[in-house]
Amino acid sequence: MKVLIVDDESLARAKLRRLLSALPGIEIAGEATGGDEALRLVGATAPDLVFLDIDMADRNGFDVVAALGESPPLVIFATAYDAFALRAFDVHAVDYLLKPFDAERLAAAVTRARERLAQRARDDREDLAAVLEEIRAQRELLARAAAAGGWAERLMVRRGSDLVPLPVETIDWIGAADNYVEIHAGRETHLLRETMQSVESHLDPRSFVRVHRGTIVNRSRVRAVRTRATGELAVELVNGTLLPVGRSYRARVSARWQTSRPDGEP
Repeated sequence: MKVLIVDDESLARAKLRRLLSALPGIEIAGEATGGDEALRLVGATAPDLVFLDIDMADRNGFDVVAALGESPPLVIFATAYDAFALRAFDVHAVDYLLKPFDAERLAAAVTRARERLAQRARDDREDLAAVLEEIRAQRELLARAAAAGGWAERLMVRRGSDLVPLPVETIDWIGAADNYVEIHAGRETHLLRETMQSVESHLDPRSFVRVHRGTIVNRSRVRAVRTRATGELAVELVNGTLLPVGRSYRARVSARWQTSRPDGEP
């Protein structure tokens, strides 16, 4: 377990280093004398655990925690002030060591950190297994549709812990979301681990139209194609959602909605 020590007092850092060095399986990744230096070292060393003082000259320990970003290391506060204990647990600190603490109290805090890391690893494995199962089910469903020479009639989406088929005719529109696509169907929104290009390639182009680099709409959900004050086009859905039309898609959208449609809508 890689550990970073953050404290503006040299004696406090030395004590922590000495007590931690007596514990098995601990690697001291570095020491910082303030919050700014701590954030630089977190980025450079990727510690599993940070022992963090609260009252420091440049920024306090809570400011450091707030700036750690996504996938932060675990934090154990080590401070002379007892007034911040409740706030420490509000930010999900592993423990709150009140100075002066002894070797036994420190060892108990490290044990809690090890347990938290082990649980995080189990959760990560379960999340990965769920992702792989979702991808496998989606690809299998789409492959069956392609092998049958037709378009996808369903997409696999997650509802809670279950993967369930979603009929494509219930989809209102589809939007890009970083490395995912968002499926909007009524009041539900589902994330798929697919690209827009992959999803579009499996949908019947008579029913679904790409109107923007990041947007596909279900033609049966379109109320109108409107011209904004800026001259740009926007697709209005029957539920009131207004979706911009990309400039490179204007001709495609105009051509699609000049053709007749079964429901007689524009």
